[in-house]
Amino acid sequence: MKTLVLESTSPFQGLPELVAYEEGLFAREGISVAWADRDEAGIKATESLVGSPKGVDPFGSHGKLVEQGKADMYNACEWGNYCRVQDTAIGSRQIGRRGIVTYAAIVVRPDSPVYTAQQLAGRPVGVPFYAGTHYVALHLLGGFLPRDQIKVVRAPNGSRNRFNLMMRGEVEATTLTEPYVSLAEKKGCRVICSAFYHGTEVASDKVDAETYAAFNRAVREAVRRINADKRKYLAWFIDYHKPRDPEIGTLTVDDLRESRLVVCDPAPIPADELQRTYDWVRSWGMLEETASPLALVNMDVQSNAHIGAE
Repeated sequence: MKTLVLESTSPFQGLPELVAYEEGLFAREGISVAWADRDEAGIKATESLVGSPKGVDPFGSHGKLVEQGKADMYNACEWGNYCRVQDTAIGSRQIGRRGIVTYAAIVVRPDSPVYTAQQLAGRPVGVPFYAGTHYVALHLLGGFLPRDQIKVVRAPNGSRNRFNLMMRGEVEATTLTEPYVSLAEKKGCRVICSAFYHGTEVASDKVDAETYAAFNRAVREAVRRINADKRKYLAWFIDYHKPRDPEIGTLTVDDLRESRLVVCDPAPIPADELQRTYDWVRSWGMLEETASPLALVNMDVQSNAHIGAE
C-alpha cells in the first residue's frame, strides 16, 4: 500500500479529503494516508498589522512541512500556491484543483459604521497574507474601490484569531471561513460581501501520476457522498473545531447553510484560468520571478493523473 503524508487540513478547505480518510476511501484505492499536523486551527498571537506581503513568508501556514520533507502534499488556495511554488526550495508544483470550492466572507462587528464594501475605503481589513481569504478580499474590494483605497493588513491565520482581532476593534473588518462566518452572524456581525474560491493540490516529486490518480478517485467518491447529504457533512465543520474552540460547539447544523458547502470533482487547472490568475497575481506585485504560469504546474502529473482518475 502506498503511503502518502498530507499536511493537516480543516473542513473549509479539505472536507473531501477528510471524508475520504475517515470513511476508508483512500485505503480502498490502496493509499495509506498519514497527517502531518501544521496546527492550522490553533490560537495564535496577533501579528504586526503590516500592509504588504513583501517579506512575509508564503510558507507561514501551508507548505512548510512539505518544504521540510515532513509531508508529501498539501492543499491551499490557488493564488497563494502560485506564490509558494515560485519560492519552493524542493521543486514542489501544483498538480490540480482540490475537491472543495471554499466559501469566505468579509465581516464587520455589530457596531461597525461599515455597511457596504465601498465604506471600507482606507479602513484596515485583516487578512492572512498568502492565504485564500487574502486574495479573495482583494478580488471583492477591487470591484468597489480603487486599489490605493484597499487597505488589507496582515492578521493571523485561522478564522478564530482574526475574529477575535476584529471583535477587539483592532481592524475594522476581517475575512472568515466556515464555521466562523456562521458564528459571526449568530453574534450579530454583518457580512459585507462574500465569494467562493478554488484551491489546488501541491506535491513534492514523491507524488507520481498513478498515486495522485488513486487519490483523486477517493476524493471523487467523497464529493459524491457529500453532495448526496450535505446536512450530514455540515456537522463536520462543527465537530472539527469544537474541541479547540468550545464556542463553535454552541452552533448546530441549523446555523449553517448548505449553499455554502460546494464540492466538485478535482480537475486540472484550465489553461485560460491559469493565465488569468497568473496575470492578476503579478498585477499585485507578486510572482515577479516567474516568467510563465506553466512553470508553476507539473503538467505531466496533472494531465496523466486526472485521466487516470476517470
